[in-house]
Amino acid sequence: MTVDLTNLRKEFRQTGLNRSELDSDPFKQFSLWFSQAIKVGIVEPSAMSLATADENEIGIRTVLLKHFDDKGFVFFTNYGSKKSQQIEVKPQAALLFSWLDLDRQVKIVGSVEKITTLESIKYFASRPKDSQLGAWASQQSATISSRSLLVSQFESMKNKFSKGEVPLPDFWGGYRVIPQSIEFWQGRESRLHDRFIYQRSETGWSINRLSP
Repeated sequence: MTVDLTNLRKEFRQTGLNRSELDSDPFKQFSLWFSQAIKVGIVEPSAMSLATADENEIGIRTVLLKHFDDKGFVFFTNYGSKKSQQIEVKPQAALLFSWLDLDRQVKIVGSVEKITTLESIKYFASRPKDSQLGAWASQQSATISSRSLLVSQFESMKNKFSKGEVPLPDFWGGYRVIPQSIEFWQGRESRLHDRFIYQRSETGWSINRLSP
């Protein structure tokens, strides 16, 4: 079966992006765009594609950004998951935010490190209890015979932690992506998009315009 999508087109008509408008700090620029994404009502503005790889395979999936500052971008997962296994082999990753209602994308490439246990505990304690239990119940990325097995494990964890707080699993926590480059993409008419890339060096961040 062939599906022809050549006529599926959208003309980008948002205001462009000029070098003079960019903050010299890419984290401040990201914060500005993130705030604007929230303001216009983009669904799940914190959703980001996370790409990882090992010697045999490239993986990509959607995860949620839970914290960012000038140290990097933090997400949480099971440390036994496929993404975590790939990060252990090759501690590098790429992130992509697609804010299509604004004709914008942000691409982040950098190294990856685990955050501290204390940071993970702080976030885990803020989660709804069912989400905490879900972390205990799921062996993320492992093959299971049926959904009923997962539900049974969830109920088992609910009984186990029926009283008191749910502790942080030792196999669950956060990663921080420490960017080496951050690219801001703004759609423009005639596919003459605006692209600016921040690249980290020993002396700070450089900013360059890229051809679309």
